Amino acid sequence: MSCSRCCGLMVKDNLMDFDGTSGHTWVSALRCMNCGHVHDPVMEQNRRARPAPRLVPVLVAVGDEADYHDDEVHLGIESIVAQAA
Repeated sequence: MSCSRCCGLMVKDNLMDFDGTSGHTWVSALRCMNCGHVHDPVMEQNRRARPAPRLVPVLVAVGDEADYHDDEVHLGIESIVAQAA
């Protein structure tokens, strides 16, 4: 089997699964020798069950001059400088 990320060689590996309530258990999974990607049937099922993230477009103003006059700067107590004696 080849890796879905880098097409590297996948080998069977025993991994320790830490569970907060019952301690830990050993599970067998496939691990890529190149990139370290782990292919576990439960992880793959969870990835498929989760909806894909939606990409939100970002609007960027284009111009020659920097637009700093709209930015608000909030300075806290750390901005106060005491005069040296």
